[in-house]
Amino acid sequence: MFSPEGPTLRELAVQALSSVERGYDLLAPKFDRTPFRTPDPVLEAVAKALGPLGPYEDGLDLCCGTGAGLDVLTGLCRRSVTGVDFSAGMLDVARERAAAGSGEPSVAWVRADARALPFTAAFDLVVSFGAFGHFLPAELPGLFQQVHNSLRPGGQFVFPVLAPPRPTSLAYWALLGFDAAMRVRNSVWRPPFVMYYRAFRLGHVTRELKRTGFTVELRDLPEFGRRDDGAPRARLLVARRAAEVSPPPGA
Repeated sequence: MFSPEGPTLRELAVQALSSVERGYDLLAPKFDRTPFRTPDPVLEAVAKALGPLGPYEDGLDLCCGTGAGLDVLTGLCRRSVTGVDFSAGMLDVARERAAAGSGEPSVAWVRADARALPFTAAFDLVVSFGAFGHFLPAELPGLFQQVHNSLRPGGQFVFPVLAPPRPTSLAYWALLGFDAAMRVRNSVWRPPFVMYYRAFRLGHVTRELKRTGFTVELRDLPEFGRRDDGAPRARLLVARRAAEVSPPPGA
């Protein structure tokens, strides 16, 4: 699972016994050499699907980590891209990564909690990759409201959704076991480390997005094919903030 340059078992154990913020500060220098980083094929498929939905001026990578989603935004946004994360260590790595790239569009990094974003109507596009396991289901309404507030009217909140593994698969039981271990850990150890792979349920997420004021559309990502039952293996969720409606003349 890990490259020789990745974290050791001891380093992972120290991370897991830390807070989420401190854990990612510790993991940041080696994060891109772990399977936790969003794979390039996912990033490329999302960028390809978003192209026809633009144009975009300003984009935000929510919970950006080491900046793997940067290429998605820089390839789509004409003016600026911003990465936000609450781990200073992850942002340091993201800045170094961005410094090695081009200067167009402009890139900024902001340390902030996604549940209290310091933006108002600042972006046309918000993307996020693999971060939702760090939010409990009860926190999603507040998180989605923060994203809604950060988008301009007509803006889009977009993230990939992978089909859940079937109960007959090894992956299903591996994720179930991981979540169970995390619940036990958080019941006996402080500070908590919130990371649950099976808590982000598409039906619940869709309902909360709509309740926040988004319209929601699911688009297939054909690069990942279909399961035996014909269902897509991966989809793109596109949540749109309503566009402003101009008052009628004379109103």
